[in-house]
Amino acid sequence: MNNTRLVLAAALVSLTSGCATADQVQALEQKVETLEKKVAELEARPVASGGVDPKLEAAAQEAYKAITEDMKGNNLTAAAAKAKTFKAKYAATTTFKRARKMLSELEVIGVPVPAEWSGSIEEWYQGEGEIDLTKGTTMVVFWEVWCPHCRNHMPELVKTYDNWKGKGMNVVGLTRLSKGKSKEDVTKFMTDNSLNYPIGKEDGKLARTFGVGGIPAAAVVKDGKIVWRGHPSRLTEDTIKALL
Repeated sequence: MNNTRLVLAAALVSLTSGCATADQVQALEQKVETLEKKVAELEARPVASGGVDPKLEAAAQEAYKAITEDMKGNNLTAAAAKAKTFKAKYAATTTFKRARKMLSELEVIGVPVPAEWSGSIEEWYQGEGEIDLTKGTTMVVFWEVWCPHCRNHMPELVKTYDNWKGKGMNVVGLTRLSKGKSKEDVTKFMTDNSLNYPIGKEDGKLARTFGVGGIPAAAVVKDGKIVWRGHPSRLTEDTIKALL
């Protein structure tokens, strides 16, 4: 826009100092005036109509940093509260778009598990009666036998289950048997990998409660409320200790 202004201004000077007619000068002056108005309108246009205000983006980055610091310190209640404010204030920023998955996980912190949650379990493959999501602390993992990342993480949870069951945290794996997989596929995987924690088939209602958009997805439920949500690999021993 500034270059266009200079070009027109130069043309105006040339015309007025040369042999331009009065009508030519007046026409060019009107063009300059029209352009100035358009430039003013564009400069006054809200950031949402194009681009992001650098100051807003910088503020979003600082707010995001504060959320991640709370998460590192296992202060998830504070992180969830800040995430809600973050979404309201910075939804137009690039930082928000990059943090969308993390923010969606934080949104379910504090959400209560339905009292009738067991009605969503269509079948238990093992461990029936061992889990009560309304009491105590339980790590819930949503997985499918066809998912390569799930196939890697589910056997690793045996160690988690063995290490923490006696210290107050249970583990349960929930599947929906999607993509044409069968009960036999799941039980074979369980046998081949010596999975020893409770595993059942759910109807999808619990996945929606826990905000599951991709798998594997994990959550920790304490006394009937979701207190942690993320990828199972992010649930460290320090986090488990803090949650317990």
